Amino acid sequence: MNRTRRTLTFAEVFDLPLSVDLQTAARAFAVCPATAYRLVHLGRFPCRVVRIGHQYRIPTASLMRALGIENLPVYAADVEAGAEMSAALTHDAEEQEDRQ
Repeated sequence: MNRTRRTLTFAEVFDLPLSVDLQTAARAFAVCPATAYRLVHLGRFPCRVVRIGHQYRIPTASLMRALGIENLPVYAADVEAGAEMSAALTHDAEEQEDRQ
């Protein structure tokens, strides 16, 4: 069975919770989970890893820094609202031009 997982998109990274599991972090770095686990065991995973019981968690802020992404709050809903506002303003401007 071929279980390919695609890499996280930029928008998906900004929608992550405060911490993620190792498989999600592996997707962000475009490596398979086995490679991620091996890097953790070697102490060479590219960002901070917290072990909680038998589970590894990666703080999203650390993940983003390792990916070279500034930790700025960007939310998909804000982008969508901005696009809607831009469309409405464009529509209003076009109507005003038509009236002149």
